[in-house]
Amino acid sequence: MTESAPDSATRTAVEAPAAPPRRSDATRGAILAAARERFAADGYERATIRAIAKDARIDPSMVMRYYGNKEGLFAAACSIDLRLPDLGAVPREDVGRALVRHFLDVWETDEVLTAMLRVGITNEAGAERMQGIFKDQLLPVARHVCPDPADAPARAGLCASQILGMALTRYVLRFPPVVALSGEEVVDWAGPTVQRYLTAEGPEAYAA
Repeated sequence: MTESAPDSATRTAVEAPAAPPRRSDATRGAILAAARERFAADGYERATIRAIAKDARIDPSMVMRYYGNKEGLFAAACSIDLRLPDLGAVPREDVGRALVRHFLDVWETDEVLTAMLRVGITNEAGAERMQGIFKDQLLPVARHVCPDPADAPARAGLCASQILGMALTRYVLRFPPVVALSGEEVVDWAGPTVQRYLTAEGPEAYAA
């Protein structure tokens, strides 16, 4: 039995090369990377479009073309999707470990969140952006698993303190003992603490 030749649509799908990345995507990426570094080093007020463009090795007019002004650039540079996984299928008692493992994967493979952490600790505007990111993306997780939804903001904040503290010492300050830990060791140490913040009974349960 002879095989029939693939039809033209199939040949097109198989033979068509992948579209090359657009030059504008590379330019935007260079601008955002330079902006995060400059905002982290100089703060929002002192960072300039001209300095950011110089770091990105492009003309300042290109920055204005893509982002309009410094405010628009800052908003774009500080926009981060934490890409939190769907935790609906994760057993409630494993959510803490799953979150720590996810954040480790993000930090290990993408320097954007580390750059934003540096921005957040050097100027107020960056801190506000980080607060909004964690409020919008981590708070729903706490509401989903905590015993009392009214406690969700405090529990999400405590989780953020643990996760960001780990990131600060591992990726920004680079404390040698923390850097030396394997990813799984970090999960083993920090996972139970995040889990306790999310699902353990609150302090009032232990009050006399």
